[in-house]
Amino acid sequence: MIFTDQNFNQEVENYNGLALVDFFAEWCGPCKLLAPVIDELIEEYKGKSVKIGKLNVDENKEIAEKYNIMGIPAIIIFKEGKIVVQLTGYQPKETLKELIDKNI
Repeated sequence: MIFTDQNFNQEVENYNGLALVDFFAEWCGPCKLLAPVIDELIEEYKGKSVKIGKLNVDENKEIAEKYNIMGIPAIIIFKEGKIVVQLTGYQPKETLKELIDKNI
C-alpha cells in the first residue's frame, strides 16, 4: 500500500488495527535494500489485520514532518492510530515480523 499526505489519516491514524509504515525516498540506498523486505511482509500479512505500506518522504512532506522523520529509512508501527514502535535504519525482516506479531 502507498500512504500519502492525503490518505494517511484515514488509512493509518484512524485504522483500528496495526499499521506498519516505511518512510523512504527514491535516492536513499538503505531504503532500496529495505524495499523488498517490506514487499515480502505485505505479501505475508495479506488478509490479516495489518496494513503495511510505504510513504515517500519527498512527495509527502506534511506527514514526514508531523512524525519528525529525520533519518530514513524509518519504520513506524501504529496500533489504533498510536505509535507503538519507531525505528530508523535498515531492519531485517525477522525483526519487523517479530515486532508486528508482538503488537497484533
